Amino acid sequence: MKKYLLCFISILMALFVTAGCGVEKKAEGPKVLKVGTEVTFPPFEFREKDSKEIAGFDMDLIRAIGKKLDMQVEILDMDFEALIPAVKRGNLNLVIAGMTITPDRQKIVDMSEPYFTSGLVLVVGKGNTAIQKPEDLKGKAVAVQIGTTGEGKAKQLPGEKVRGFKTNEEVFNALKEKTVEAIIIDEPVARYYLKKHHPDAMIAGASFEQEAYGIVMRRHGELTPKINKALAELKNSGEYDKIYEKWFGKETK
Repeated sequence: MKKYLLCFISILMALFVTAGCGVEKKAEGPKVLKVGTEVTFPPFEFREKDSKEIAGFDMDLIRAIGKKLDMQVEILDMDFEALIPAVKRGNLNLVIAGMTITPDRQKIVDMSEPYFTSGLVLVVGKGNTAIQKPEDLKGKAVAVQIGTTGEGKAKQLPGEKVRGFKTNEEVFNALKEKTVEAIIIDEPVARYYLKKHHPDAMIAGASFEQEAYGIVMRRHGELTPKINKALAELKNSGEYDKIYEKWFGKETK
């Protein structure tokens, strides 16, 4: 009896194995790369007027990196000051938002190799010749975006009345409404806003505080070397140059 029972169990097991072999596994789709940004930083990231799609230099670059990694890129718009905390909590895989590489940021997150070099500028109302350099801002109201290096620079200068805003649109509106006398902002973004939306303002003096932008990731995470490798490959292949020229022309990077 015991012998027959063992045979019966063996037959059942064989049937289950055979049935299992006939079941096809569903093909897994590409992994999703959750990317945070803040969409009032054109031409790096902004919403298209008609489609509302998030576009810009950073967006083209991160989609090209995603393709290199065989990962689907999902873009999430957030307040600028919320981006790094979201990476630290694991809600985002990375951030690309024209974010400057700084020692303070590198203490809490990983930042990629630089992918863009910029500088800060002062923006004032047209005809204002009294402000030409940061030292001229003493005692004056200045608008900045919260969490940016522009805000950090403004707070370093003595006697300034710093007003922080969540978006660069609000920053420029404050200048237009004359509730501030100047803006401290990244030069490419300033030039975009002046050309597209604010012909009544101008850049005052020369740029200062040269900065390098980096992609933000969790500290000591496995993504960091992969992102750096993909970025290097895009630069070596010439694809980075094509993306750059699309948004900025053939200028010196």
